[in-house]
Amino acid sequence: MGTESKRTVSRCVTEVEDGTHAFEIVGYSLKRGIGVGKFVRSGTFAVGGHHWAIRFYPDGIVEDSKDYVSVYLELMGTSDAEARAAYTLGFVKRATGKVKIVSSEDTRVFKANDDSRFAPRSTKFMLRSNLEGEASGYIEGDCLTIECEIDAIKETLVSETMGCSEIEVPPSELSDHFGRLLVEDQGRDVAFSVGAEAFAAHRIVLAARSPVFKAELYGEMRESTDRYAMDRLKLMCQSILRKHLHVENVVSMLALADQHNCGKLKDVCVEFIASEIDAMDTEGYENLKKNFPSVLVRVLEKTSRFNSRYG
Repeated sequence: MGTESKRTVSRCVTEVEDGTHAFEIVGYSLKRGIGVGKFVRSGTFAVGGHHWAIRFYPDGIVEDSKDYVSVYLELMGTSDAEARAAYTLGFVKRATGKVKIVSSEDTRVFKANDDSRFAPRSTKFMLRSNLEGEASGYIEGDCLTIECEIDAIKETLVSETMGCSEIEVPPSELSDHFGRLLVEDQGRDVAFSVGAEAFAAHRIVLAARSPVFKAELYGEMRESTDRYAMDRLKLMCQSILRKHLHVENVVSMLALADQHNCGKLKDVCVEFIASEIDAMDTEGYENLKKNFPSVLVRVLEKTSRFNSRYG
């Protein structure tokens, strides 16, 4: 008996945590002129299990960007800190509260031990003149707000392997149920009279097994050569009769096969007669000649071929 198969299941779950941080710079004008490469940093904030901060360079981060302001998102933490995240950085319009996104990236890797901890990679975030222009609406009451939104991919969780219960489906009992129909008397609704004996049966089973019974029991009856169209049963009977063939009964068996259109049995009888023609008595031969002349011709043809091949 084969070993029952076992099915186990584990699951990998990856989640994204999003967070938004607004860094408000009060007294913006006082930060101007602190020098190239000098910055103010926001307080740290946590998103996706990591700590982040925003750096603002009022006079640009390098000499080449001194006419610009530089803004960076920074991954904080120990040197081995590493995160995967997408982000947006922009300025908030003070009158409407809407954010003008200046820089954004799809998911990328931040590593705290090298320059990849900063984003974006550009040193020129926005021209200072555009930021400070009255039409921009970013600075009001000498206040500027930088807003950063982060979508951080959290650590992938893999659940422990666990068994998955199988639902055992029992084998079909249809054959047993039909077998009980034959043994029990319940439900029998039709009877066959054979001689002095009556046999009860189930109408629905007969209809299922024989299209002619179905036509007779549930519809108009059609006559056919084999009235009950039970071909398998007919072949079974022919097989049983073939096993009991001998010289004394072969002619009567042939008559039976001819009467009931049993082609297989008829062919077997012809073969048998051809091989045993010399052993048949005169009465059997005369009976064959009288009642089955066409069969006798076939027998003689087979006999002549047999003799020419093996004689």
